[in-house]
Amino acid sequence: MQSASLVKAINSHGGQVCELPLIEIDPVDDPDACEAIKARILSLDQYDAAIFISTNAARIALEWIDAWWPQVPDGLAAYAVGPGTAQVLRALDWPVNCSDKGVTSEDLLALPGLQNISGQRIALVRGVGGRELIAETLRERGATVDYLELYHRRTPDYGTDMLLTMIRQQQINAIVVTSAQILDVLLHFLQNDPTTITSIPVIVPSERIRQHAINAGVVRVINAGGANDETVLEALATVAVPLG
Repeated sequence: MQSASLVKAINSHGGQVCELPLIEIDPVDDPDACEAIKARILSLDQYDAAIFISTNAARIALEWIDAWWPQVPDGLAAYAVGPGTAQVLRALDWPVNCSDKGVTSEDLLALPGLQNISGQRIALVRGVGGRELIAETLRERGATVDYLELYHRRTPDYGTDMLLTMIRQQQINAIVVTSAQILDVLLHFLQNDPTTITSIPVIVPSERIRQHAINAGVVRVINAGGANDETVLEALATVAVPLG
């Protein structure tokens, strides 16, 4: 499970974790879509750069690359949105460009290697759908951008009161949210009434998502400045309530 390392880290620091996946990832399996992905993977050597927008995008892409390429094509630059995604890609001993300023699309787009890109061809590896900011900005800078959409996101079919029941029964005193979409699903399961968690701090990975949460009515929102284990642990330490 993607959250396994964070769960282990929190437990090792004396915390207790209740896991509740709010988005499930299903790799694309439609035959026509898979053929289109295969064609793009086989032509990776025609791209100047590949951008991976999530750990899921990186993980599934590596499976495709492993199946159809003996090694990463020479000259293909890799970019990752966030250190967690970069870490996945480095399994191939691949130099990966990643911002040390934050984990947003805006932070990625500020990287020096993505400034003067007129005439370049870039593969944007992601799930089906999502923000268009990266592609739109790169096209404005003169690049050609092709999508490699490798997975679907699906909301689990929980009961309407299951989340609140779990929060109360397990005495949850902090909530970690790693994307804007997960935040929206969280609010959905709270029946769009964030006052039900007024006293509980919500940890988010960026200022953009923090503002999104505040605009939605969430009261206590903390920007961890990233979604990797270290930044989340640091944010949790600021709101830890001693037991006893």
